[in-house]
Amino acid sequence: MAFIILYVTHKNKEEAKKIGDFLLNKHLIACANYFPVESGYWWNGIIESDDEYVSIFKTRREFWNLVKKEIESIHPYDVPCIMKIEVEANDAYEKWIFSETKYDKTDA
Repeated sequence: MAFIILYVTHKNKEEAKKIGDFLLNKHLIACANYFPVESGYWWNGIIESDDEYVSIFKTRREFWNLVKKEIESIHPYDVPCIMKIEVEANDAYEKWIFSETKYDKTDA
């Protein structure tokens, strides 16, 4: 019953929580974690450095395309970082992930 986590970067905690709350309210994710990070990256031909927030969203494997599309629709970055990581956990936690996530087509 493995599931996935999505690693997503944001410009600040408020943006991270806005997206996390949006996904939680739709029951597309069971949990969101937020972490401050310092990022270095290439942008427009130069190396940039910024403080950002990373969110980790936990959801069902079959929700990948749907959750990715929802994030892309509201994320303010031109090129958002949305990475999928397949994970396994203890049985009770995996069952909890599945019990707290659902897809309601009327919500889409």
